[in-house]
Amino acid sequence: MYKSIHMANQGNMKMAMVAPQIAIVSPLFCVSYPVELNVVRKMVTLRDSNFAVVDVNGNVIFKLKGKYLSLHDRRVLLDATGLPILSLRQKMFSLHSRWEVFRGDSSDSRNLIFSARKSSLIQFRTELNVFLAKNKSEHLYDFKVIGSWLEKSCVIFSGDSTIIGQMHRKHTVESVALGKDTFSVTVNPGIDYAFVVALVAILNEIHESGHD
Repeated sequence: MYKSIHMANQGNMKMAMVAPQIAIVSPLFCVSYPVELNVVRKMVTLRDSNFAVVDVNGNVIFKLKGKYLSLHDRRVLLDATGLPILSLRQKMFSLHSRWEVFRGDSSDSRNLIFSARKSSLIQFRTELNVFLAKNKSEHLYDFKVIGSWLEKSCVIFSGDSTIIGQMHRKHTVESVALGKDTFSVTVNPGIDYAFVVALVAILNEIHESGHD
């Protein structure tokens, strides 16, 4: 299922060192080498989504589909075959733009994996605190996202301040010609890249809603 991304990044395998695994969504999305992904917004070839994640060869790995008729504002992260990987739901009446992420197409609290919210109501830069489902007290965050969404420059840290991934803007002739908004995401070895993509998707939704 995820052969394409593994083949696209296999050139990094020889120089990669064994890294501790952080599997938030699934170990299937953890590899022992850096993963390079491109996020393409406003992709004209996607009929039901304007947010796609492609590998270095342009193969679609994930796409984000909206469910606008649901009670909550929901998005579903699908893999290349259309299989639901994660369901992202914006929590109603949340001052800090809180999003909850569930396994598959579920919205059942038993399938909650993590939640993310703005660290403060007023921000001069993008800053999200991320809490795993088992972190009931939320006194300390498990992960943190810091940067500037408008500049497409953000860094994702674990709770001990270790960088696990980052994003930056990517300018290409294709993106300029087709009016696409494209940026890159680098996920460090051993890190769940589906988890990192979900965080980027949440940043996108917060920006789209004008709450950044």
